Amino acid sequence: MSKDFILPDIGEGIVECEIVEWLVAEGDEVKEDQPVVEVMTDKAMVEIPAKDDGVVEKLYYQKGDIAKVHEPLFRVNADGDAGESAEDKPAEKEPSKSEGKPENNQAVGGETTDFILPDIGEGIVECEIVEWLVSEGDEVKEDQPVVEVMTDKATVEIPAKDDGKVVKLYHKKGDIAEVHKPLFALQPAGGVQASGSGNNAQSSSSQNSAESKPQASTKAEAEPPAKARQGKAIASPAVRRLARENDINIADVPGSGKKGRVLKKDIEGFKSGDQRSTASTDSKPAQQPVATTGGTRTEAIRGVKAAMAKQMMNSVSTIPHFTYADEFDVTNLIELREKLKEQYKEKGVRLTVMPFFIKALSLALKEFPVMNAQVNEDCTEITYFDDHNIGMAVDTKIGLLVPNVKQVQNKSIIDVANEVTRLTQAAREGKVPQADMKGGTISISNIGVIGGTVATPIINKPEAAIVALGKVQELPRFDEDGNVVARKIMTVSWSGDHRIIDGGTIARFNKLWQEYLEDPTSMLVNMV
Repeated sequence: MSKDFILPDIGEGIVECEIVEWLVAEGDEVKEDQPVVEVMTDKAMVEIPAKDDGVVEKLYYQKGDIAKVHEPLFRVNADGDAGESAEDKPAEKEPSKSEGKPENNQAVGGETTDFILPDIGEGIVECEIVEWLVSEGDEVKEDQPVVEVMTDKATVEIPAKDDGKVVKLYHKKGDIAEVHKPLFALQPAGGVQASGSGNNAQSSSSQNSAESKPQASTKAEAEPPAKARQGKAIASPAVRRLARENDINIADVPGSGKKGRVLKKDIEGFKSGDQRSTASTDSKPAQQPVATTGGTRTEAIRGVKAAMAKQMMNSVSTIPHFTYADEFDVTNLIELREKLKEQYKEKGVRLTVMPFFIKALSLALKEFPVMNAQVNEDCTEITYFDDHNIGMAVDTKIGLLVPNVKQVQNKSIIDVANEVTRLTQAAREGKVPQADMKGGTISISNIGVIGGTVATPIINKPEAAIVALGKVQELPRFDEDGNVVARKIMTVSWSGDHRIIDGGTIARFNKLWQEYLEDPTSMLVNMV
């Protein structure tokens, strides 16, 4: 049986994505969850997996093409027979409406369609219902946000695909919804064709939609550009990228496309100060930009930033934080790193000071396991972890990500350096695998690469501690003979979970970490 994989709607105003790389070819056999294609939106690059075992019959796009949401991306023959397409097969009997669906999907006055939670890749198989934006019985319009869901990567709004009435919400706020299962039921405006198979009804609907397109297109050409919207804007990844490159907030740009879609020419016009769309029939001269004061702009907090906001609020409200700071003299460490840098660069290793900080932290954790522990929600149990999965906060274009280096206790400094390079590059490209984001036991935030000396970092719950590294400053200090000398000084700032870590513990732990870093030979001696 041949089935088209439909590019799912992942919200956030994304209506299309660019094909970065096909990971299979036509005729290849694929397994369920095997990555098939890598695509790029304006938010991130993701791999889209196959839903079933089978043979790839057709790739509908080439590398570099723009694929549209709700349209076929590729076709797989689940029976393994690539020579037979869905069109060649006889029509099958329409399944009973009670098969494979929740109950109560029948509405008064017509049939209903279930919205199936799409597969958005990255190994995500479920999401949490954060907030329903509609109620049962509400009328909704196409593209109107219906529900806000949260995965372990981001929070997104899922819109309706059609106009209609919400008949059933299959989950409550806080429930976990599974991928490929119904999320809500909708009675489309005008009803669904009752006769014939589901495929025929869909074809008829598509045909009617296609027949009405020319008229809608003509109307759109005559309409003036849509007003600048607050928050979500409909635009392609290339247009969003162009806006960012020109330091333009795309939400401020009037869109001349269908449904207010922002086009490349709209960005160019906004950039030059001519905010009229070329599709507009308005003959008035372009208005020159006028300096204004007292204005405001409101934007929705979405995606990784929204998830981070909720995570930080949860951390601060449930964990009693306390802070501790001290100065490290990293002169010897930096000198050692400079000696080794070029040597290992020839071997393809990018050696920064971060691998030394991470490895030294792991050595100190062996002596103070409570720093690598976590408590349960009601603080009745404490769990100690043998693995030192040390996270490092990375500032990226989509927000703050904290991937972690796994099992540092078993790695050399060079092993850690290679992992730091891999994770940092993946984070900045928005392509961090979910496995690298999970399972962290303690975190490091390197604020010093941007600036600042002292911070009060927020613990990455459910971890028990986090440290912020300040910038390195060359400052005067006294040597053993009382002479003033220039030394490279860094301030480190800790936040600890005061339910299980007291001030004395974190001070002694930090002292041991400091000794390893100020005298790197002592760290090397203690490595196994």
